[in-house]
Amino acid sequence: MCGLAGELRFDHQPADLAAVERITHHLAPRGPDAWGFHSQGPIALGHRRLKIMDLSDGSAQPMVDNQLGLSLAFNGAIYNFPELRAELEAKGYAFYSGGDTEVLLKGYHAWGADLLPKLNGMFAFAIWERDAQRLFIARDRLGVKPLYLSRTGQRLRFASALPALLKGGDINPLLDPVALNHYLNFHAVVPAPRTLLAGIEKLPPATWMRIEADGRTEQQTWWTLPYGPRADETNLTLEDWRDRVLDSTREAVAIRQRAAVDVGVLLSGGVDSSLLVGLLREVGVDNLSTFSIGFEDAGGERGDEFQYSDLIARHYGTRHHQLRIDEREIIEQLPAAFRAMSEPMVSHDCIAFYLLSREVAKHCKVVQSGQGADELFAGYHWYPQVDGASDPYAAYRAAFFDRSYDDYAATVQPQWLTANDAAGDFVREHFAQPGADAAVDKALRLDSTVMLVDDPVKRVDNMTMAWGLEARTPFLDYRLVELSARVPARFKLPDGGKQVLKEAARLVIPSEVIDRKKGYFPVPGLKHLQGATLDWVRELLLDPSQDRGLFKPAMLDRLLTDPQGQLTPLRGSKLWQLAALNLWLSEQGI
Repeated sequence: MCGLAGELRFDHQPADLAAVERITHHLAPRGPDAWGFHSQGPIALGHRRLKIMDLSDGSAQPMVDNQLGLSLAFNGAIYNFPELRAELEAKGYAFYSGGDTEVLLKGYHAWGADLLPKLNGMFAFAIWERDAQRLFIARDRLGVKPLYLSRTGQRLRFASALPALLKGGDINPLLDPVALNHYLNFHAVVPAPRTLLAGIEKLPPATWMRIEADGRTEQQTWWTLPYGPRADETNLTLEDWRDRVLDSTREAVAIRQRAAVDVGVLLSGGVDSSLLVGLLREVGVDNLSTFSIGFEDAGGERGDEFQYSDLIARHYGTRHHQLRIDEREIIEQLPAAFRAMSEPMVSHDCIAFYLLSREVAKHCKVVQSGQGADELFAGYHWYPQVDGASDPYAAYRAAFFDRSYDDYAATVQPQWLTANDAAGDFVREHFAQPGADAAVDKALRLDSTVMLVDDPVKRVDNMTMAWGLEARTPFLDYRLVELSARVPARFKLPDGGKQVLKEAARLVIPSEVIDRKKGYFPVPGLKHLQGATLDWVRELLLDPSQDRGLFKPAMLDRLLTDPQGQLTPLRGSKLWQLAALNLWLSEQGI
């Protein structure tokens, strides 16, 4: 896990190494252990390193192999690198390091783009082919690792974080009205390739791009997620699917223990994280460290789930760390958390993950986390609504979207208003794509390949990497993801959702954490804006020096007058959503 950056010139000028250095050093929190640069004619690569797989300098980056004519900057972790290394050694390749970076470099030499389907891991990387004068960049299947791009007629720049790209200069940070439409409607999800800034894109998940030295570009999606059982799986029972899911989850958890350092677990006390703890102890991991966070109660809502995380910690005898945060510290630390975001996110989990990661990083450098299970196995409340709807798109929109188009039009100033319902059109078109016939599968596919990428997954990456902490997500192992897509909805939707996963969990962990009411990392103080937090939000939105002409004053007055009465269908605060955008823009200097 690290941070990468680079520039490729199209105008026969040498790459701007000074700009790449500025971008790279802004990524220092992602890779506090070491850094390096490589510049050769039109290409310059930068890297910040977090030592996980190989602690020696043999895996330093950018990695340059003069014999093969390849240079690599890589962010992520390839869990099956020992098996790939053995395959490459059988082909005659020799290795001088012990990690996954050199395997990636030589694997590309051996197989080119065909290497990508062989990889089990999370990754974004850039490889420069010296002799062909060509750049190859790629991103993993579920977009666990980010890659942001800025392109002009003279050059392409890329980096692991959007704010880092801004440090390179030569970018006009204008907002993209279509992306703003997505942010305000699609629960702050801005699907790739867009970002909120018109001058910066992100490489979509499961995509590679090949860029020639003259700027000619080829792009291809290298993986898709089809839904529905295979022909030999149509008669499988719930117990059959349960056993397959448990076996696949067990393998995903075990392979993510591959590291030269200890691996902990972020333990919320829910089914997903508790199952990770149980499976790790099952495979013999001793002295396992677990970490939980809680907040002050607000609005009659409990701010922690310690009763369940404590239960699991006691049951498995983990070295448990419990962190409780008060309202004052939330307000103090929110600006820093938003500085760490590549794009603004409204989920309250962000500050929870930011503060929890700060604590975890004092004890270990790698953690496993349970993101993805709800999107894969139908754990959210809107899936049954979509499943039984005559118009699945309308049902999804009613349950998930933060605003109607009319409400959005009443929120933004006229110059930011899109002529069409951009976010709604995107979702409708996604539902219409082939590869998912059942209504609920259309929603699951959207959430697994779009929403998951640009909300929970991005949140975990940004907040953990702000403290040099690597988060691994076993439920996003591509083998388990593909298996989940084949499980029929009738084995997911019952039992309050995630039925097949809960049945698998019953074979491993105590039933008390399975049959409980569904929870999440709650931050009631940000959901029920009141007291000092509401005062802070009011000041943030009404400060004349922060007025960017985005929102209509009448809407701000309405939200500030009745913040508790203006909630989204997901019970989020519309007021907080506007404040979060303003805070992110301020912290990025925009």
